Amino acid sequence: MSELALFIVRAGFLLVLWLFVLAIVAIIRADLFSERVLSRVVEKNTPTPLSAPTTGTMTVGEFSSAPGSASVVSSINTVPDTIVIIDGPLIGTELVIDRREMRIGRAPNNDLVLDDDYVSSQHARLQKVDEGWLIQDLNSTNGTFVDGARIGAPVNLKPEMQVRIGKTIFELRS
Repeated sequence: MSELALFIVRAGFLLVLWLFVLAIVAIIRADLFSERVLSRVVEKNTPTPLSAPTTGTMTVGEFSSAPGSASVVSSINTVPDTIVIIDGPLIGTELVIDRREMRIGRAPNNDLVLDDDYVSSQHARLQKVDEGWLIQDLNSTNGTFVDGARIGAPVNLKPEMQVRIGKTIFELRS
């Protein structure tokens, strides 16, 4: 083999090796800073939010006592306000939902932190809507499952529906 051909093969191999290293760095950066990258993607692709912005003035538990609401409401019509973890490392944990939006993931800035290798940094989002709660997968690697089915779009959660994220399974309850 001539020296020129050997030099071209070596240079090509070195170029492919550097492209591989840069791809790994890009993947690690996307995983570490997924909230910022994801928020830019959401702003470009979805012009309108799914629900009104959070004001922080009223908790979910206070919606039933808001002016104009009925004083006696049957348990069928109440909106779930508690996440109950029924399987996984945090089994038995109950978390009261006191805001219109909750983020679930592995990163410490989430409202529900799941320390699990199968959970993405910013995995899923729960949003309060008029009918109840929507769950949306935030393009996670391993997906979000509702009653055993992987979801690709926001899903309206009803009480007692099981949601699986990584090894954790939870339900919304009143």
